[in-house]
Amino acid sequence: MNDQDSTHFGYQTVAKSEKAKKVADVFHSVASSYDLMNDLMSLGIHRLWKRYTVEMAGIRSGQHILDIAGGTGDLALAFSRKVGPEGRVVLADINASMLAMGRNKLLDRGACRNIEFVQANAECLPFASNTFDLVTIAFGLRNVTDKDAALRSMYDVLKPGGRLLVLEFSKPVSSPLARIYDAYSFSVLPALGELIAHDAGSYRYLAESIRMHPDQDTLREMMQHAGFERTDYHNLTGGIVALHRGFKS
Repeated sequence: MNDQDSTHFGYQTVAKSEKAKKVADVFHSVASSYDLMNDLMSLGIHRLWKRYTVEMAGIRSGQHILDIAGGTGDLALAFSRKVGPEGRVVLADINASMLAMGRNKLLDRGACRNIEFVQANAECLPFASNTFDLVTIAFGLRNVTDKDAALRSMYDVLKPGGRLLVLEFSKPVSSPLARIYDAYSFSVLPALGELIAHDAGSYRYLAESIRMHPDQDTLREMMQHAGFERTDYHNLTGGIVALHRGFKS
């Protein structure tokens, strides 16, 4: 298997054709406990990261928003309130189990009047060019097999002047924090996964996938190569997470 045909799944090298199924198996396994595990793993801080993302989105009433890898719908719910009844939010996810969890959660909250649910692959989004004012992807890009293709697809579906926000785990800015974070990720996360979700392996993969994800500057360069302008990023919690932003001209 040559480099063009292979990619990483955590620390494993696998065929590109196999990665999507392996990632799907992970999220099928963790879907039912996803929200609880997010709260436990981040001590609830993921809610602050998402709130900051919403603040940076610059949403106005009536706009059209695409939330890729939208999972259980935290961002889609916040966006739906911002765009109002004249706006539209599309929650997209490649994983049917996660999409169903998000749909059920938002239906329970009576929040689906301006939200659509679409099963979609980020690498080839099934939307017309120049459709959305904002595209977001939170904690999903690292699981995409061809990140460059996904960024190009996101650029294509944005309207001119629209923005992309990528919220993702990144590289801590200090060595002491990086060492603590490594120890936490590879010891505590799998233990929590086993205790709560009865699946240590999936959470070990999640820790490995974070380590294999491009660092802040590399991801910014990838966004520029996809066509985005005025790119920048904001480190959150010491760089454990970063919010990247780019605009379509």
